[in-house]
Amino acid sequence: MAADIAFFLAPDDQTAAATRLNGPGRAFGSVTCRSIEPDSSIAEWDMYFEAPSAELPPLEQLYAWAWPEWVTPPLNDGIEVFALPVRLTQALANASSSELVGLAARWTTRLRHADGDDMTDDDPLAILQGVARLAAAAVNSGGGLYCWSH
Repeated sequence: MAADIAFFLAPDDQTAAATRLNGPGRAFGSVTCRSIEPDSSIAEWDMYFEAPSAELPPLEQLYAWAWPEWVTPPLNDGIEVFALPVRLTQALANASSSELVGLAARWTTRLRHADGDDMTDDDPLAILQGVARLAAAAVNSGGGLYCWSH
């Protein structure tokens, strides 16, 4: 589980990769959160938009899903940067409030199932709403949506 996570905008993979050591900081629009597995969360979100349902898909289906691609893979320090899939960025950018609420409910169930009382203290719906705003900005600017985690 990553302790610190930032979803952020960047114009391209090279710029996103340059955030590896220090994170995106204030130079980039970002949404921060703590104590989630960002790669599996992104896969969960992507699955939801491909086949919306309140029911959790089996873990085997989640693990077989296409996960986000690394822009910089994790090294011994555990820091990684990856790009959110373009189709997920577009889905988040176009998501209605009710879709985000439905996704947040399903994601919260997955987080509670996986982490129990150690689940993030952040509000999953607020995270998704913030990431959806970033996704809309990414689509409008032609840039990308990325995630930095440590």
